[in-house]
Amino acid sequence: MSSTATPAHGDDPASAHGFPSSLSPDHFKALFRGHPGGVAVITADAGDGPVALTATSVSSVSADPPLLIFSISAMSSASDVLARAETVVVHFLDANDLELAKLGAERGIDRFAATHRWSRLVTGEPVYRDVRAWVRCAVIERMDAGTSTVIAAHALQSHIERDVDTDEHGEPLVYHNRTWHRLGTHSRIEV
Repeated sequence: MSSTATPAHGDDPASAHGFPSSLSPDHFKALFRGHPGGVAVITADAGDGPVALTATSVSSVSADPPLLIFSISAMSSASDVLARAETVVVHFLDANDLELAKLGAERGIDRFAATHRWSRLVTGEPVYRDVRAWVRCAVIERMDAGTSTVIAAHALQSHIERDVDTDEHGEPLVYHNRTWHRLGTHSRIEV
C-alpha cells in the first residue's frame, strides 16, 4: 500500500501547521496493522465504579522519574472515567492473560462482573488478579490529540507475578494485524 495523502480539510491538523495534506484514516490504520503492539489492560475508578479497557499504546517514557504514556479513544466507554481519574492501574499482559485482554476489548459488557478476578488496592484502584504484572500510576498530564487523549502517568507501585529474566524470552502477548499473537522461542531471531 502506498503512502497516499488526502486533500487537507479546514479542520485537518496538518493544514493548521502548514502541511498541504495528511494521510487518510484508512492508510494510517494500514500502517499500524503491520506494527505489533504489546497488550495492556488499564483500569480506573473516578468514584462512579470501575472501568477497564485493552490498550496497545502503552509506552515507557522515562525510568527516572518512572513515567509512561498511553492513549484512549474518545469513543471508548472508559474515556469519561479516565478523563477524571487521578490514578490508574496498567496491567502488562502475557499470553497467559489472553482472556483478560479479550475482556477489556469487548464492547457492552460488565468487565467486573466476575468478582473473583479482581479486587481493589488499599488505595482504592481496581486491579485484576494473576496478571503478569501491574503498575499503579498517578495521572500527571492529559493532552487531546485528534479523537484521542494521551495520558502521561507517574509509576507509584508495582507487582510482578511472572517475571522475565534477562536470559529468558517469556511469552509476551502481542496484537498484530487485528489478531492476538504469542511470542516465544520459535519467533526469536538470533543476531
